[in-house]
Amino acid sequence: MITPQDAKSDPAPSRCGLVAIVGKPNVGKSTLLNYVMGQKLSITSRKPQTTRHRLLGIKTVGNTQMIFVDTPGLHSGQDKAINRYMNRTVQSVIQDVDLILFVVDRMKWDAEDDLVLQQLKQGDTPVFLLINKVDLIEDKSMLLPYIDELKTQFPFREIFPLSALKEHNIEDLEATIARYLPEGDFYYPEDQLTDRNARFLAAEFIREKITRQIGDELPYEVTVEIEEFRQDGNVAHISALILVEKAGQKRIVIGDGGSRLKLIGTEARKDIENLLGCKVMLNLWVKVKSGWSDDERALKSLGYDELY
Repeated sequence: MITPQDAKSDPAPSRCGLVAIVGKPNVGKSTLLNYVMGQKLSITSRKPQTTRHRLLGIKTVGNTQMIFVDTPGLHSGQDKAINRYMNRTVQSVIQDVDLILFVVDRMKWDAEDDLVLQQLKQGDTPVFLLINKVDLIEDKSMLLPYIDELKTQFPFREIFPLSALKEHNIEDLEATIARYLPEGDFYYPEDQLTDRNARFLAAEFIREKITRQIGDELPYEVTVEIEEFRQDGNVAHISALILVEKAGQKRIVIGDGGSRLKLIGTEARKDIENLLGCKVMLNLWVKVKSGWSDDERALKSLGYDELY
């Protein structure tokens, strides 16, 4: 016989679920993921469309495993194969998750936010609206009327004003997410943080530094391919190829006397060493590969064919 005392001592059931982070480009999706995870997994920059791939951040706390799915920004421009790939990735993710976090930038709703919302209206997955970067809103009295207006557009289950960068309201968000997740066994070991390997993350860290260093000087036609990733004792030897589409872009990445390429390598190496916990010998080369960003076969060979 189970006594009332026994019933009280029964452990709470485990909860586990997939939580998609979606939104237009440059609203802070990757910054949010990195803060929630407590370490850098997804690359960030001020330049839109920095995130190109689907990436999982796996956070296990007590009896709850939250599997965050960071996605590229959903956008209207689909003139190139890489743009179509990124949009397909987002559309695929939101069809098969337990909860969606729709991130918007302050009170700057526009046509691309409408595009994301139209995608969400096609399903019945619970959606939280996250109004990010509220620390940058000068007149805070405008926020509540704005929230009331957004409530009329969609039956959001929860609405959270927050700041991913300033770490405002994130703990309340996590606690609420946990309550919405279904009961069930964990999908991943408790100590696993992501589904991506170190080789993938190293390439992404290098691409981040390129994006941050060069900014508007270089369009989006740049990617990174790891040619060698070898561990030798406490030293990792990594060789990476930076692909651009034009000779002029190659000169921009290399810089005068190789100065810019050296700086990119120095900054990327620091992040990779933090990731691996060991010394890293990083070698970078730049190569022109014309038209790679609009070539479905080239994208597939570079790892852009992985859909959720």
